[in-house]
Amino acid sequence: MEPERVASRPIVDVRGLTIGWGDRVVTRDVTFHVDRGEVVAILGESGSGKTTLMRFIIGLEQPLEGVVDVAGRGHPDLEQGLPPFGVMFQSGALFGSMTVGDNVRLPLREWTDLPPDAITAIARGKLRTVDLEDAIDKLPAELSGGMVRRAAIARALALDPELVFLDEPSAGLDPRTEAEIDDLIVTLNRALGVTIVMITHELESVYRIADRCVVLDARSKSVLAVGDPRRMRDSGDPRIHAFFHPAPVSARERAPR
Repeated sequence: MEPERVASRPIVDVRGLTIGWGDRVVTRDVTFHVDRGEVVAILGESGSGKTTLMRFIIGLEQPLEGVVDVAGRGHPDLEQGLPPFGVMFQSGALFGSMTVGDNVRLPLREWTDLPPDAITAIARGKLRTVDLEDAIDKLPAELSGGMVRRAAIARALALDPELVFLDEPSAGLDPRTEAEIDDLIVTLNRALGVTIVMITHELESVYRIADRCVVLDARSKSVLAVGDPRRMRDSGDPRIHAFFHPAPVSARERAPR
């Protein structure tokens, strides 16, 4: 008799998560999961707690209530060894006094015992993956906004994680560069098999690359919806419909003051 097959466990499993500090609750009762190989976007208007939620999931903060399991290892404890994920923080967060190459080498120096030549070879390979190998000796200040994001993604990939968190990878970029970042994320996901959890407010990017999304609501401090963003556009729930069909900014509101 063949052994019973066990369904693949989600790489991220969040159940009943309430986050905040003391009496201040940012978001309550958050429940969703991320399957291996997915691209999942965390959405929400400003103040809904998108970046804060990511910080709690990756173990930078401790939740008030609920359970987080990442890669079957429970709630991450960054003091207990190599994390099972990489992170691109908002705006790239590269160290300005370090070259691009040293930024990518940093996780390898911190978490491995590899010799310097091997570390440099790996860093160069990661930069090649994001089409930035020629910038290995440049400082972040010498890079464009899109190049900084790609360098930060290379650093997130340094330890070959199967899961990567990206915080606003294309925010503030021009449409062409935004599309290039989207294409890079698709390549990482489909060609390299990296699972992506992406925080963003760029709806066009979400429609292009996300399998599912989690929509946070600032007013109720809770999850508004979880599902396929392309289906959510046609939701009968007025709150969800309004999020996916924002009112255009009037000429008066756009005018400089």
